[in-house]
Amino acid sequence: MFDRLEDLVLRYEEVMNLLSEPDVANDNARFRSLMKEQAELAPIVEAYKEYSAHKQNIEDSLALLEEETDEEMKELAKEELNDSKAEVERLEQELKILLLPKDPNDDKNVIVEIRAGAGGEEAALFAAEIYRMYVHYVESRGWKVELLEADETGIGGMKNIEFMVKGTGAYSILKYESGVHRVQRVPETESQGRIQTSTCSVAVMPEAEEYPYRRYACFW
Repeated sequence: MFDRLEDLVLRYEEVMNLLSEPDVANDNARFRSLMKEQAELAPIVEAYKEYSAHKQNIEDSLALLEEETDEEMKELAKEELNDSKAEVERLEQELKILLLPKDPNDDKNVIVEIRAGAGGEEAALFAAEIYRMYVHYVESRGWKVELLEADETGIGGMKNIEFMVKGTGAYSILKYESGVHRVQRVPETESQGRIQTSTCSVAVMPEAEEYPYRRYACFW
């Protein structure tokens, strides 16, 4: 794995150098291709550089523990060592995921449909909350939301919501959201304080290139 990571770092540096060349900047097709490659390599290179820094911290902390006689300094070195070990373990897992073969749909925009399930009016309120949560998350990443359709209820719920998320890598993140979401709480529509279980389903599909999105507006 690490030989491949070293090769990717070298390729990343090569791409960055190419992007600064005037001939490349004047070739729109090549420039776009290199920019896309740079965007794909950047998260891997950044994670690997962070990993390497923590590996170096481990070596430095071990050396300090062997040489240092001051107990306070040794305790600080131990804390640094433990923190770096934890980060190395986390980053190893992150790098393994980053190196997995890429889904060809990952960079596409997505269409999301949320449908209220069991729970009646309370499920519609829950679906509306899920929609607002996604909107907040999407906007925090700098992506855009386009509401396609919403079947609203009189008290602020939504029985059905369809929306498009526009942004590079949207499908790579949101594709894991498909499934059934459930909440147990005292409903706003409940006057006697009884806990109710409500559900809503979420379907996520990549935007099709060859057909208008309306062909994919319904997933059931």
